[in-house]
Amino acid sequence: MNFYQQEINRISKICYKNEEQIKTVIRTRRFIENNFEQELNLDVLSDVQFKSKFHLLRLFKKYYGITPMQYLIDQRIEKSKEHLRNGMPVTETCFAVGFESPSSFSTLFKNKIGIAPVEFQKRAIFAK
Repeated sequence: MNFYQQEINRISKICYKNEEQIKTVIRTRRFIENNFEQELNLDVLSDVQFKSKFHLLRLFKKYYGITPMQYLIDQRIEKSKEHLRNGMPVTETCFAVGFESPSSFSTLFKNKIGIAPVEFQKRAIFAK
C-alpha cells in the first residue's frame, strides 16, 4: 500500500465516507500512473472521469492533499529518476516521461530533487 492509498484510508475514517468520490479519485490516480507520459491536463482527466474539472480538482485535493497536476509531475519525476539511473540521456528522459522541454524538465527536477538531472545521473552511475 503506497502513501496515497494510506492517506485515503486515514482520511476516509475521519470524514464522511463517499464511496463514489473515493472511486473517482482512485481511478484518476491510476489513470495518471498509467498514462503519465501522455499529454495530460485537467480537461483530459475530467473527460475520462465524466466529472467537472473543478469538481475533480477539489476531490483529488481533498483526498490526496495535492492537485492531479502535482501528482502527475511527481510521477514523471520518479520515472525520470529510473531512466537516468539506467543511463538514458537527459533530453531523451525528458521526452520519455512526458515533459515538453528539457529546460522545464531540468527546472522541475532540480526543484523537486535538489540537484540537476545531469548531476543526479552522475551520482547514480558512480553509486553503482
